[in-house]
Amino acid sequence: MTQSVVRIDEATLFELLTVASLFLVALFGTLIAYQAYRGYRRNDAQSMLYLAIGLLLLTLCPFVLNVAVTTLIDPERIVIALLENVSRLFGLVAITYSLYGHH
Repeated sequence: MTQSVVRIDEATLFELLTVASLFLVALFGTLIAYQAYRGYRRNDAQSMLYLAIGLLLLTLCPFVLNVAVTTLIDPERIVIALLENVSRLFGLVAITYSLYGHH
């Protein structure tokens, strides 16, 4: 497979907005997860730890997976989509557990 490099000065506005929005989702998700982790440390509330983990799996991990996997092995797009969706699924399971499963 040949890997095509997209240069910023050649990217379309739509491509730039897409990357920027993905980055912002990862950034804000990480900030909120950090606050949940602080709540876990401060109050020893296990549910806050699961919330933090879930938020990271939901927001940061898909972004990192996309960038890392694309950079390292250049797989088919469907493989990246599967990895991102599995991360999001585990994130939602962790958040659900933080809300309902651990008391």
